[in-house]
Amino acid sequence: MLKQYEAQVPNGIWMICPRCKASFYYKKAGQYRVCPECGYGFRVSAHRRLKMITKHFDEWDTDIATEDPLDFPDYDRKIKKAQSATHLKDGVLTGLAQIDGQSVALGIMDPLFIMGSLGTANGERITRLFERATAQGLPVVLLTASGGARMQEGIYSLMQMAKISQAVNDHRDAHLAYIAVIMDPTTGGVTASFASQADITLAEPKALLGFTGKRVIEQTINKQLPDDFQSAENSFKRGFIDEIVPRDQLGNRLSQLLRILTAQKWGDD
Repeated sequence: MLKQYEAQVPNGIWMICPRCKASFYYKKAGQYRVCPECGYGFRVSAHRRLKMITKHFDEWDTDIATEDPLDFPDYDRKIKKAQSATHLKDGVLTGLAQIDGQSVALGIMDPLFIMGSLGTANGERITRLFERATAQGLPVVLLTASGGARMQEGIYSLMQMAKISQAVNDHRDAHLAYIAVIMDPTTGGVTASFASQADITLAEPKALLGFTGKRVIEQTINKQLPDDFQSAENSFKRGFIDEIVPRDQLGNRLSQLLRILTAQKWGDD
């Protein structure tokens, strides 16, 4: 009898938090998709994240799309599936945004596009985001979410880290501000490069942040690591994160920081 009732409950009515394991009615997550028990922010699309921050956005570089440089088996199918699910040509949304009336070059990585992995197309879009911001004298806000380098593109994926890092350095040399927001998850090559190069680094509560997977580290050092080893909270305690900001407060916090940083060119005396 119980199975009969279970079969009538639509999918998605009840949600389970991957951090605290609390189970709750989906409407309790609210418009920001946050666990009501521990504050963990569920992974959402880049377009949905955009609506949480601003209503004013002009997208850049819409012509850049993923290719298959290594002719990797089944890669084309995965790309098309991800494009259909996220309405993006690749795993990042970039453009000119207004945050509380302030112009900013905004980038949002999408964890739902092949786990936000860094490929050649989104690497090129992020690079151009910084290059255009440098040319126009704009600060950059980049929301990072990634499972690391995209294995289907091999060395071409790894090359994006150096390319983006150089663009970040050029932007800094122009005394322009860069704010990174660590979302869940931010791992691998993204953590090892541009996610760690910001002037100010924010993070969402309970976000996963690290380079190598926890199990790989444990097997390498032959030692068990604490449960919060790669959490945003643990990184904050050790000075890697400047502030942990709840999702519903992020827009206001970015506005405050941008007003401070753009009062004069960042890094000027």
